[in-house]
Amino acid sequence: MAQSKLYPVVMAGGSGSRLWPLSRVLYPKQFLCLKGDLTMLQTTICRLNGVECESPVVICNEQHRFIVAEQLRQLNKLTENIILEPAGRNTAPAIALAALAAKRHSPENDPLMLVLAADHVIADEDAFRAAVRNAMPYAEAGKLVTFGIVPDLPETGYGYIRRGEVSAGEQDTVAFEVAQFVEKPNLETAQAYVASGEYYWNSGMFLFRAGRYLEELKKYRPDILDACEKAMSAVDPDLDFIRVDEEAFLACPEESVDYAVMERTADAVVVPMDAGWSDVGSWSSLWEISAHTAEGNVLPRRCD
Repeated sequence: MAQSKLYPVVMAGGSGSRLWPLSRVLYPKQFLCLKGDLTMLQTTICRLNGVECESPVVICNEQHRFIVAEQLRQLNKLTENIILEPAGRNTAPAIALAALAAKRHSPENDPLMLVLAADHVIADEDAFRAAVRNAMPYAEAGKLVTFGIVPDLPETGYGYIRRGEVSAGEQDTVAFEVAQFVEKPNLETAQAYVASGEYYWNSGMFLFRAGRYLEELKKYRPDILDACEKAMSAVDPDLDFIRVDEEAFLACPEESVDYAVMERTADAVVVPMDAGWSDVGSWSSLWEISAHTAEGNVLPRRCD
């Protein structure tokens, strides 16, 4: 078999409502410069430098299409690679659209997909890339990899992943079978999780073959797959955009990838990542990642 192509899939459809009024419906946080001179979307794409991969596929709401196109153009990454959602249907359908598009572009083999959120901060990008390389053999072998963040405090705002036995893999790679996904805990429970050393924060980042994801989606949520296949079968190419059939996609149920697939599949593994990760989901987390004045204040930035 030819070497598998790797397609980064960047999910940029979030509303960013938790950072209102800085983040707004028409201009959510993934399109803002919250840290550094690049927007969060641009930083996510530049984080892939050093990873051998195809041009990224970006999934966004139709009303944000020109913002995304311009930000990709500024990075010279605009290549007819923006999938437009008529409305948000959560992550399971979004990833299904990307998987169907990836298989269409690489029919000769089952391509890999590195699924990322556009609005996360990762301080140690070398550690991020090392975790991706560590995960590759497992995804190549048909596992569905989720990246678990090594916790440094008992955070109650994240879901957790409890690791199981070590998953067999190549030498110098480390992954664990997923024993359990758990919802956001209270403080006492989170403290116990961190003390045990058996739990990771659920990052919402994944690596798997497009076909394997679609196989598991067909097994557990065939209704979602059916709607997405219908939506992709009537794609309307529009400049740099992939415009799916609106009626078919609006009929798709809303569901997260965790609920639809990852919590049900027998082939989920977790790869640890210790890279200074944050989903910047609150004003306090934005303060933590920002540069401060001597008085502890954060000055706003602009993206010109």
